[in-house]
Amino acid sequence: GGTACVVTGQPFDTAKVKMQTFPNMYKGLVDCFVKTYKQVGFRGFYKGTTPALLANIAENSVLFMCYGFCQQIVRRIVGVDRKTKLSDLQNAAAGSFASAFATLVLCPTELVKCRLQAMHEMQLSGKIIQGHNTVWSVVKGVIQKDGPLGFYRGLSSTLLREVPGYFFFFGGYELSRTFFASGRSKDDLGPIPLLLSGGFGGSCLWIAVYPVDCVKSRIQVLSMAGKQAGFMGTFVTVVRTEGVLALYSGLTPTMIRAFLANGALFLAYEYSRKLMMKQIDSY
Repeated sequence: GGTACVVTGQPFDTAKVKMQTFPNMYKGLVDCFVKTYKQVGFRGFYKGTTPALLANIAENSVLFMCYGFCQQIVRRIVGVDRKTKLSDLQNAAAGSFASAFATLVLCPTELVKCRLQAMHEMQLSGKIIQGHNTVWSVVKGVIQKDGPLGFYRGLSSTLLREVPGYFFFFGGYELSRTFFASGRSKDDLGPIPLLLSGGFGGSCLWIAVYPVDCVKSRIQVLSMAGKQAGFMGTFVTVVRTEGVLALYSGLTPTMIRAFLANGALFLAYEYSRKLMMKQIDSY
């Protein structure tokens, strides 16, 4: 699921990070795509793909594993049998709980990904003299400068994004599946309803938490050039100096990516889960 998500959405994610971190460099999504292609070629859209793959595979593996555990916790809290189907709202709460665990594996890999994606802009703006163009050089730079804890820059922002965001993510997904099922079992839905449900869930997540993600990207990327203020400090600085709309820089590529990538994520997740369950049942 995580792999399908990255392969589908990486170019839009790259544009998102560039526009969030350096909003004055680009007039919009098309301008960002054109300039990126002219400056670094097609491969520029896939900068940070390796850590993005690691991030998404690790995050979604932990997320969906913990989602199952958290569903059981929710069942205990509401006092129902462990095989009882949860409501859409209860599933949303379970997804929100699960995201807190996923954040711990997501934050370090996402930091490396964001820095690679915005490296060219950091050099253009004069914030750094020479960029690190490989995953290993970025990792080495973080360890040398900040030690292992340096990978957790932006952790509080990531938590602030993930916990409420995944409430809307799983809530939107389950609500959409309920709509398409119209009384039938949600497990019988075909690929198109699953794609649309995943896309709807992803859109709900990003609409709800986009300003928080913008602040997180700034902290993780700009901390390359020196000590960066925390979440509230960065948030206030952006609003004061650039206005509220700066928190929504890069929203267009994010929404396109959210629908496509999360549709692919849930489709791959549901079908791979069914395939695994069949394999287990056959033994």
